[in-house]
Amino acid sequence: MEFDSPSRRKFLGALGAVAAGVAGCQSPGSTDPDPELGSGGTNAQSTPAGGNAVTEAYRAAADAVASIRVSADGRGSQGSGFLIDDRHLVTNEHVVAGGTAYHARFQDTGWREVSLIGADVYSDLAVLRIDEPPAGTAPLSFVDGDPPVGTQVVAIGNPFGLAGSVSAGIVSGVDRTLESANNFSIADTVQTDAAVNPGNSGGPLVTLDGDVVGVISAGGGDNVAFAVSAALTQRVVPALVDGGEYDHSYMGVVLQDVTPRLAAAGSIDPAAGVYIDRVVQGGPSDGVLQGSDRRVVESGVEVGVGGDVIRRLNGTRTPTRQALSTFLALETSPGDTIDVTLDRDGQRRTVQLPLGTRPDP
Repeated sequence: MEFDSPSRRKFLGALGAVAAGVAGCQSPGSTDPDPELGSGGTNAQSTPAGGNAVTEAYRAAADAVASIRVSADGRGSQGSGFLIDDRHLVTNEHVVAGGTAYHARFQDTGWREVSLIGADVYSDLAVLRIDEPPAGTAPLSFVDGDPPVGTQVVAIGNPFGLAGSVSAGIVSGVDRTLESANNFSIADTVQTDAAVNPGNSGGPLVTLDGDVVGVISAGGGDNVAFAVSAALTQRVVPALVDGGEYDHSYMGVVLQDVTPRLAAAGSIDPAAGVYIDRVVQGGPSDGVLQGSDRRVVESGVEVGVGGDVIRRLNGTRTPTRQALSTFLALETSPGDTIDVTLDRDGQRRTVQLPLGTRPDP
């Protein structure tokens, strides 16, 4: 599925992010701790007895969180990751992209070589294999379902090379979307106001019980950051472990939310839903769904009209692109045939759409 929203970097820039863009991929610098110091100097990992709920969340999860260093053609970058079982670390695709060598370090270990076994640019997730995980370290578990907005969370990771750092906040929103490759979206991300900076990417966003809400993917100024949801991570990661890749459902359409301007131009009532501006020629929706057949000027802006307005997928309401994207990502697979309830030429109808697979980026 394709969207007409701006790139992730432009999106974060529009939010006023000083450090706009992805939260990881920081070039290693002087803030990176000495490997001989294990956890590295004075930071959250040396927290004394006592503390509060954030301290306890940190203690529950920090042992499983690693600093990730990626080398490629004479340059390097770093991010974060965390254990999901006794052999695998989850991180971001953008952290490992272009790498030729990968190393991980936990709070009580030196650097250990790890191998990349799978990455998916469309969810910004990657999996690394480690042959010698820290003895006695328990992998992190995931939450069941979306956390309620307002849930207290902490982000643990390696911002600016400061290993084992923690920041606290709340879940600010769910079902957000971010841009990925080829103008596709990363569905079902969790928004938080916990501080996230370069080097945090790939680290866990956890509840006060230490369960993973999402994999930190992007962040910037104005207290806005995003994590790939636990639900999407748990769909993608097993496929990366098993075969190194994950196939995403594909409709082959360019979509827009129904805005007041679009509703007025196209006489769309109710003024909600997801509008199909264009159907990709030769794609799954070609001959099934209908895009704009003409352009008109409404309130001084040219908009497409005459396209279908999607109301439901398999009976599930899709009032926004975010809702539609989340449904496709979490409830469907390539090859499925779904019922699409839509409005066309003022009439409600339901058509069947066989889903394809997103093209390679």
